[in-house]
Amino acid sequence: MSLKAATQYYHHGRFRVAGGIIPNAITAYRTYGAPKNPCIIFPTCYGAKLDDSGLVPQTYMIGKDKALNPEKYYIVTFALFSNGESSSPSNTSFPYNGPYFPAVSYADNVRAQYVVLTKKLGIEHVYGVVGFSMGGQLAYHWAVMYPNYIDKYVCICGSARTSPHNKAFLEGPKAALVASKDFDNGHYTQTPQHGIRAFSRVYCAWAYGQTWFRNHGYLQNGLYTSMQDFMREDWEAGYLRAWDANDMVTLLHTWQSGDVSSVKDNGDLAKCLGSITAKGLIMPCKTDLYFAPEDSEIEIANMPETARLVIIPSVWGHFAGGGSNAADDEFIKNEVIAFLEA
Repeated sequence: MSLKAATQYYHHGRFRVAGGIIPNAITAYRTYGAPKNPCIIFPTCYGAKLDDSGLVPQTYMIGKDKALNPEKYYIVTFALFSNGESSSPSNTSFPYNGPYFPAVSYADNVRAQYVVLTKKLGIEHVYGVVGFSMGGQLAYHWAVMYPNYIDKYVCICGSARTSPHNKAFLEGPKAALVASKDFDNGHYTQTPQHGIRAFSRVYCAWAYGQTWFRNHGYLQNGLYTSMQDFMREDWEAGYLRAWDANDMVTLLHTWQSGDVSSVKDNGDLAKCLGSITAKGLIMPCKTDLYFAPEDSEIEIANMPETARLVIIPSVWGHFAGGGSNAADDEFIKNEVIAFLEA
């Protein structure tokens, strides 16, 4: 089955978000499969774009022989606000362009996506939400915000609340970008190469497990000749090719502020998680330095009857969940298929 799909755009008009108003908000999305089939929501993560031009390919889990089969499900992929496809600092006109773009929360994204599903696509019920990283955090928000609308959710290398350790890590690449000599407080007139390259190198160092680096996994079986080649060609080029610096900062803020209990139960995470009725599959990686498995274990303890914890036994760190290697892809595929078909 061909995975060719055109990006579509839903125009919300004025849309209120955490930091104010987006005057003509747009949600970008693609669909795969027949609308008569059970619907699966598959949102983007940090670095991903619907057209696969980002650092992480959005279609890596979609296909006849993959976790999300378009012959069985109607798959809707959504671009998060600030990823450059949905409304973002880079594509919004003044007075909300660039550094003036308002802060956006996960809850804002979920509300916008719900409108697209119900008003545009006519989806009365969603069978499941599957997400990696930021997409996994969004899956948690779906389960909390629309408990009667979805049946299941899968969080791969994500969390219900961004941990203090995760927030502190994110300050590193953000500081490298915004303090660069060419970022100009977000008022740059050409690509701030110094800032984006610095951001990429700080971000890269945390993306993979220590064992992966120790075993020279960055050489990618001969694709690269050194760590410098890997960082320059894979990470620097990835963000320079497809990303705007203000988009990167604004989307990072969404990640940092992630907390499902901020939309329900006034910050009481245990109470919020305990109220989730949808069935959950929580899949952290044992070597993830962003979303540590210990955080998932704490979350699971608050919803023992509705969610199941499966730790990905990988040396690839956070990127074990992002389609980086065949072994982890196969492990995740088998677990997700079994969960969705149960």
